[in-house]
Amino acid sequence: MNRSALRILAGLALGLIGGAMVSGRALAAPMLAVTGPVGRLWLDALTMTVVPLVFSLLVTGILGAAQDARQDRVALRALLWFAALLCGGCLAAAASTTLLLHLWPVGDAAALRPVGAVPAIGGAGDWLGNIIPANPIKAAAETAMVPLVVFALFFGFAATRVAPELQRALQTMFRAIAETMLVIVQWVLLVAPIGVFALAFGLGARAGSGAVAVLAHYVVIVACACLLIGVLAYVVVLVFGGLSPLRFAKAALPAQVVALSTQSSLATLPAMVEAAPALGVARNAAGIVLPLAVSIFRAASAAANIAVALYLAAVYGMSPGIGLVVTGALVAAAVSLAAVGLPAQVSFFATIGPVCLALGVPVELLPLLLAVETIPDLFRTVGNVTADMAVMRLAGAGDDRGDQRDAVDVAV
Repeated sequence: MNRSALRILAGLALGLIGGAMVSGRALAAPMLAVTGPVGRLWLDALTMTVVPLVFSLLVTGILGAAQDARQDRVALRALLWFAALLCGGCLAAAASTTLLLHLWPVGDAAALRPVGAVPAIGGAGDWLGNIIPANPIKAAAETAMVPLVVFALFFGFAATRVAPELQRALQTMFRAIAETMLVIVQWVLLVAPIGVFALAFGLGARAGSGAVAVLAHYVVIVACACLLIGVLAYVVVLVFGGLSPLRFAKAALPAQVVALSTQSSLATLPAMVEAAPALGVARNAAGIVLPLAVSIFRAASAAANIAVALYLAAVYGMSPGIGLVVTGALVAAAVSLAAVGLPAQVSFFATIGPVCLALGVPVELLPLLLAVETIPDLFRTVGNVTADMAVMRLAGAGDDRGDQRDAVDVAV
């Protein structure tokens, strides 16, 4: 755990303890009058970057992926599998999380909610009728994430059809916007312990010691979503890759151990490449698929993001319909592209915030969940790496052109 995460966790702990100590006392009201606005201002400063950051990263991500797809057929197959598994994994995680929260509900959810009315959820016709934005600028101003993400996808794919010099110009412009937003996010995160303390103080004052139990419950729910992706990776490799789960498990185990110990998919890359022959994949194919996977394919993270949004919906007593849940899952899959190259704390807000907004769920409690994200992040990384290796088998098996060229060179 790095120092920044430790500071945020300390802010959470101190806020919860302080709030619980003054809960129900006369001192609580004047202290909440101070911590409430501080927490709100900090959260607003963080939220203001979401729309330009997500839009810019989606456009640059699509442009980059299109360039990779044009370079090699193995890369194209990998990208197609990424899209299919991201959508399938997020839908499966949404269904399993909804079921799990029904069987094992959130504890004292009412005490966790910030003061204010519970947001209303529109019907199926509302979300379906608003998928295509009549006015993208208005959608951005209202942080309507579903139409905004749809417009970003249209814009990104359309940009791949313009002249190469125009593509480069667009990529440079949106990359500059994204980088600028990241600077602002880093500034806001410098004072994250203060913001998290202020928000946690209000939570502790409302929920007391019960807040700790709810956070533990949250960790288990999100970890289950990540584990589900790992299980699905074994099933997909068996069904579509023709590889037995036992063989896949033996090949994947070293990389999974590295992922668990480092919490970094990038650090696991050498171990995944070493496992390629055991999975029947040529090293040259692995060298194409795995860097792409580590960069843009985060199946477990996307699944965990929809699980977080559904958990917050349960905290607020909201019951999204099937159509809205499906929409949220697809937004989680699309927005996971926005996590490319982002630090963990930044990507937590950049990828979960839009999913929450797509479901109509407030984001006030997200900073508190960030403080305990270290534990779910273990399961996110292992799930991501397992899914990466599954796609390596699916997209790279049978592509032995590089090995054949090497054999010819040796013979000569």
